[in-house]
Amino acid sequence: QVQLVESGGGLVQTGGSLRLSCVISGRTFGNYHMGWFRQAPGKEREFVSAMSWKGGNIYYGDSVKGRFTISRNNAVNTVYLQMTNLKPADTAVYYCAAAEMGDLTLASEYDYWGQGVQVTVRS
Repeated sequence: QVQLVESGGGLVQTGGSLRLSCVISGRTFGNYHMGWFRQAPGKEREFVSAMSWKGGNIYYGDSVKGRFTISRNNAVNTVYLQMTNLKPADTAVYYCAAAEMGDLTLASEYDYWGQGVQVTVRS
């Protein structure tokens, strides 16, 4: 059974930074493409960022380009999302997800999901 566990969320002021982590267990981490999505109350789940399993392909949603950075460490089965210059519009529950293949910007392509972690940006 594959499990993903996110951590690192919290409350931050506008302009602040947070780093989210997601640890995957149960299968070989290096075989999965990894992504981050977020969902704010009353809104649809939004693509944030994704990275292919070798790290050669990286994608960002338009709203986070230049502010967020995705990375992964296959040795410790972890993917990270470094978030800088945070804005109130970034407030959401952030989810990490794992996919074996497909369009990494689409939530429907992911096979496994974490439980989510809250990020709140205060104005």
